[in-house]
Amino acid sequence: MNPIKAHWEKIYKNKEPEELSWTEETPRISLSFIHRFQLPQTARIIDVGGGESKLAECLLNEGFENITVLDIAENSIARAKIRMGNKSAKIKWIVQDVLEFKPDILYDCWHDRAAFHFLTKPDQISRYVSLVSQYVRSGGYLVIGTFSKNGPEKCSGLSITQYNEEILTVVLAHGFEKINCITHDHLTPFHSIQNFIYCAFQRR
Repeated sequence: MNPIKAHWEKIYKNKEPEELSWTEETPRISLSFIHRFQLPQTARIIDVGGGESKLAECLLNEGFENITVLDIAENSIARAKIRMGNKSAKIKWIVQDVLEFKPDILYDCWHDRAAFHFLTKPDQISRYVSLVSQYVRSGGYLVIGTFSKNGPEKCSGLSITQYNEEILTVVLAHGFEKINCITHDHLTPFHSIQNFIYCAFQRR
């Protein structure tokens, strides 16, 4: 098994949500960005690294009909399905490394909170940027949430890449126009603070 996949499978097998720093009771910031796009309920939305996040469930409850969740860890998706019960059948679940992802559709909105920053090598980052450039439709939207320059340098024992508004804008300059960025102090379940930068982009 891929060692990164094995790492995440173990995390989601052995730890409860309240033991995971990235857990959010309500993905308020992500939802606020998506609401600004005024997407139709038929919009194709993907949450990359979404696993056990409640974003897909919140969007489903708001009436969105075409939601995909991609995560490298099967255990995280399995836990989300159990939590959601029968409603989970309305979501398309994909267990895969995002860098190996080859969808057969274009997305109206690509959302990624706390997955992109685990890509630490230049070739990984360029492959990811190529993916979003290829699979977000013209005029579609991209939301990226990562640790900021004031955030942690590691997460779950893994190194991450920190970003600020300028760096994210440059990284995604090919094919995307920045809409806006905000910083956000995420309060973890164990009451520590992690500073994030969220940026929204539109595909040219």
